[in-house]
Order: sequence, then structure tokens, then C-alpha cells
Amino acid sequence: MHSRDFIDENVAHLAELFPSCVTESRDENGVLKRTIDFDQLKQELSGSIVDGPLERYHLNWPGKREALVNANAPIAKALRPCRAESIDFDTTKNLFIEGDNLDALKLLQETYLGKVKMIYIDPPYNTGKDILYRNDYSIGRVEYEVESGQRIGEGLIAVSNTETNGRFHSDWLSMMYPRLKLARNLLREDGIITVAIDHNEINTLISICDEIFGGENRIGLVTVVHKPEGRNQAKFFGPSNEFMLFYARDIQSCSLRNVVIDDELLKTFNLYDERGVYRLKNFIRLRDGKYRLRVNAPNFWYPVYLDASSREMSIIPREGFDVSVFPITEAGQERTWKTTKETFQERYVNGDLVAEFEDGRWEIYEKLRENQVLKTHWLDKKYHGFHFGTKLVDDLLGVKTFDFPKSLYLILDVLKITTGPKDIVLDFFAGSATTAHAVMELNAEDGGARNFILVQIPEPLSENSEAYKAGYKTISSVSIERIRRAGKKVKDEAGLNSTSLDIGFRLFKIDTSNMKDVYYSPDKQAQADLLDQIGNVKEDRSSEDLLFQVLLDWGVDFALPLTREKISNKEVYFVDENALAACFDVGLSEDFVKELATRKPLRVVFRDAGFTSDDVRINVEQIFKLLSPETEVRSL
Repeated sequence: MHSRDFIDENVAHLAELFPSCVTESRDENGVLKRTIDFDQLKQELSGSIVDGPLERYHLNWPGKREALVNANAPIAKALRPCRAESIDFDTTKNLFIEGDNLDALKLLQETYLGKVKMIYIDPPYNTGKDILYRNDYSIGRVEYEVESGQRIGEGLIAVSNTETNGRFHSDWLSMMYPRLKLARNLLREDGIITVAIDHNEINTLISICDEIFGGENRIGLVTVVHKPEGRNQAKFFGPSNEFMLFYARDIQSCSLRNVVIDDELLKTFNLYDERGVYRLKNFIRLRDGKYRLRVNAPNFWYPVYLDASSREMSIIPREGFDVSVFPITEAGQERTWKTTKETFQERYVNGDLVAEFEDGRWEIYEKLRENQVLKTHWLDKKYHGFHFGTKLVDDLLGVKTFDFPKSLYLILDVLKITTGPKDIVLDFFAGSATTAHAVMELNAEDGGARNFILVQIPEPLSENSEAYKAGYKTISSVSIERIRRAGKKVKDEAGLNSTSLDIGFRLFKIDTSNMKDVYYSPDKQAQADLLDQIGNVKEDRSSEDLLFQVLLDWGVDFALPLTREKISNKEVYFVDENALAACFDVGLSEDFVKELATRKPLRVVFRDAGFTSDDVRINVEQIFKLLSPETEVRSL
């Protein structure tokens, strides 16, 4: 019932002639559409500089201001613990959060602000093709064409709709921007974020990361060959690689760890300490040269005194150091050490020299470390996605799940060069939970105690997928099961490191606030509803729900150990022994409060309506001031 839309046709014609003049904007209904940048078009048609808006270097798109608002807007939501679905709930320091990652990042701001050493994410690539999980953050093709007037219902298309127009980039950018902005807050000063991406959005990803993290903090762009034969469904080039974009929170504060990730090199550098891998090399100067003999370099000839039982060394005589080691070869030739006494002492204190007893004699060795330069092309076959990603996950779960999970060994090597033994790792696009698997695997290798925080939205799986038919209804259910099975497998194969290995996780689900509306807006409640509002906590919320809301509000680490005790027949939670005590039972008496006060917790919290009378509630602070004056008291 409409005539032809010549405007859209004209825009299409101009796009063919002047592609640089095509941009994206929203119409009066807020719908994304292609449009023409008239200032740019004027310049294309002029031989001199045309007056226009002030030029500046920046990235802009329809929805950017809204994305910034979304990043900053507060939410009233809660992280509800799911003890039954967790593993080692009371003791584990690992977290898995089920829900929208934007909400999760906001909820984590207080507790993990500036504490995360490494963030690895593998966000949707915006390929425009549906795979097992939603991987297209653009507006749907039919929906876009209907809303933009290019299609009437299921009718004819007025103009072609290519992947270079507004159907794609703006919505993907609006999805990524607030999440990256919030993620930056969680990084430590020496923290690093790594974002996996393919060619579809690499240019826009670099642009927004430069804006959020600062272009000066870009560490590098790594190319990973994950499918050497290339994808055969491509029309022109078959992509055989993807990218990893590395940014530092502050490039002056951070550094990559000096570890060897090349398997061939690792065969030579086969020893490991807290500073990384090394091999031993004799500290006697053995090569020909001016200073190799004692007679030519007397300053490099001196005894090293050794305590044979502890293997401690000294360059000056000390009690108990009853062995003197000189730079004499097995053939009896008097040579020299590689450094003077003073430098020997510095290197020994630095942990670079060790003594070993071999073949009836003591030898001094230096720890030779490989000062490798990490390459920007990662070509090793262990990074191939099919064998070490897809097949590995399918074999572990016994069913086909994800089409393109990352290689376990790719994430392992990223963690090796970015994290130390006690660091926190965050992945808020958890997918198949490769990051959690890699954290546990690396801890098993080096005896570390890294912790992971994973976030995954419970997006429904296709009912036609093998995973759904096997009982997995959501992506997050696949993620959780992989962590369970991978943890057990890693622990079974860990050997001596298995005793201290944390393969558990605390599962939380994002939900509405634990508090009733009266808690947030008491002035808006109707008088008729007052009796229903005597309690300000929702009836379906447990004491454990309230406990973790308190931890969240107070900024207390979610991973601290928990214990539960009965005091006067009331359930009391103790966090990190005595850092926090919480009781949300009702009917609390003065005797109970006095007994709890004798435990002298640093903080204590109760339910506001949990006391037997108003007198008890009023006297609580006085009781603690008398018996435990250092305790901070709050009510919920």
C-alpha cells in the first residue's frame, strides 16, 4: 500500500559511489538504519576543504551514549547462592555466576574492585550465523528490514541489506562497550585483559578498547592459527586464524611472565621455581677466553663456602659451612667462576645459584632462564580448535556440545604468561568453561592456587541439539558440568599437587533483590499494604541469600571460607573464622546476643525484624559496646 521508497534507493546508490559517506543512525522510532554523512559527502564533491563540524579522532555509533548509561546505571539485584549445585561450597575460592554478565560485573564492583589479575573473554563474534549459542548481536535480518521499511512483513525487499550496514556493528558495540568499561575497574594496576575475536569486529574492538583502556596500554595483537586448513564454507578466503587482543590496566605496572610456552624449548628448560622455568649450567667458566684460567683472572678465583646439609652458600667463612668449593674441573684444571665475589653474592641472594652433589664432588650451578620474546603468531598445533577444543569437550561430556570451543592449551598458555600462583582470573563469557578448566590444570602443573570467576547467561539450547537431548537445557548447565568433570579428571591426574588443588566452585544465580519494595521506597507504599510490609525481606529468601547480600554490600570477598554453628539453637554463619558473624533467624533474645558478643567478631549483622522485642533490638549495640567494643554492628 506504499509507493517505492526512493530515499533508501538513493542511499544505496550513493553507497556504491561513496562508501565512506555511509554511516549508521537511528530514526524517530529508535530503529537503526543506514544514512548518509552529508558533511563527508560535501567534502567528497569539493576540491577544497568544506566548513563543517570540528574534526576530532573518536569512535561513535548510534547507541553509544545509551551504552555508557547502561554501564553506570545502578541495579537492585542479588546473587543467590546454590549450595546444592556447588562443589565444596564452604571452602572453595572459585565462583560461577549464572546470569547476565552486565549485571554480574556491576554486582562484583565493590568486592573485586582492583583485585583481578587477568581477564580472558571470548565474546560472540557477530558472525551473523546461529551456532549452538547466540552468536549474533545484530538486529535480525527480517526484523531489521521490516523496521527500516525495506520489507513489508514477509514481502519483497526494497534494497539489499549487506553485512556492512547498520544491521551489525552498532548493536554489537553497544553490547560490548559497557561490559569492557566495567571490566576495567576490576583489574589490578598490573592486570591484563585478553579478548578473543575474529576478523568481523577486530577493527571496532580495537577502537573501543583503545578508548576504554587507552591506546598506550595496548600490549599487542596475537594471531592464533586454530584451523590450518581454513573454513571451507567461506566464499573467498577460508579463515584459518583468529586473534587475541591484549591490553594492560597500566602498561607501566604490568609485565608478561618470563615462562616458556614452546613445547620443544620446555624439553631443555625442565626445572621450575616461583620465577618460572630454568635449566642448570655449570658456574665454572669453561669456554676458551681471556679469563677462563685462574692465572689470568685471579679476582674470579675464590672459594665458595657451603653447608652440606642445607646447601646454603657463602663467600665468607661461616660456622657450619665446612665445605670449600673452588672452580676446578673434574680433570683438575684451575679455572675461574663466571663473576667476582660481589656479583656471586648478589646472584645467590637473588636465587640464581644452587649447589649440587654429583659423582662425589660439589658443583655450583647457575639457573639459566630463557629470556624468550613472545611472538605475535601462535602456530603450535596444540592451539587447534578441533582436537584440543571441540573433541576434548565432547569426549569429556560424552556428547557434542559446542561447535567452536577454544583449545584448552591456548588458554593455559595465556594464563602462564599473565598470572602468578595466587592470582584471580575472570571470564564473563564463560561458554564451555575452558578458562576454569585451564585454571585448574595450571594449578595442578605448578602447585598454584589461582582462583576463577566465571559468568554465563543461562541461554536455552536448541531443542534439536545433541546437548539438549542429553539433558542439558542451557549453556550454563553445560559450563557447570564441564567444570565438575574437568575438576575430577585434573585432580585424579595431579599426583602430589592434588591435596591442595581447589576443584570446587560456589554457584550463584542472579535474581531480583532479596528486599521488598518497601525497603527501597517506603514512601510509595499504600496504607492498605502496611501489614504485609512488616518484614522487609522477601518470604522466599533464605539466610544464605541474605548472607551473601551482606558480603556484597560490605565488599567482603565472596571466596572466604564459611562455617555454620548453632548458638542458643540459632543458626550463625561465620565468614573467615571471625571476620563476620551473621544470624538471620527470628526470635533472637538478649542472652543470644550476649553469647555471640563474647566471640568478638569484627562485624556482625542481624535481620532487623529478627529480635523478640524492640527492647532487645535497641539494646544490641549497647551489648556489643560492653562486651566487644571493636565489633561493627548492622541490621538488614
